[in-house]
Amino acid sequence: MLLAIEQAKLAFKNNEIPVGAVIVEENNVIACAYNKNIALNDSTAHAEILAIKQACEFKKTSRLENCDIYITLEPCFMCMGAISLAKIKRVYYGASEKKFGAIENEANIFSKKLSYFKPEIYSGISETESQKILQQFFKNKRNLSF
Repeated sequence: MLLAIEQAKLAFKNNEIPVGAVIVEENNVIACAYNKNIALNDSTAHAEILAIKQACEFKKTSRLENCDIYITLEPCFMCMGAISLAKIKRVYYGASEKKFGAIENEANIFSKKLSYFKPEIYSGISETESQKILQQFFKNKRNLSF
């Protein structure tokens, strides 16, 4: 999770919403990414999506069955869909996302029979540090708008 937090800090420095993601296979990091929506002019350039693309390219497959993903923020619906389709084994995330999170909120993607594949899910990993980075980012944004 420390690598995911480092990725979130890179996003922060690059004026992107500070979310980082790391994919690991058998204790080896195979992908690291942070949000690049602004840099790439791409609303789908979330850290998770970019990390999944990297990992699939690295493994030369669309399946990441033996992989785990570490994310600093609860994934949105798009990212959870991609995680499910890639068959990532375990999801570890830090801060909850009350508006757009696809795991903990009322619209839990896995509470219905809509999911293709359900990974193991672990929340609250380095939650405080993940929250602090996000809070500081948005505090800075609010201060700039005045």
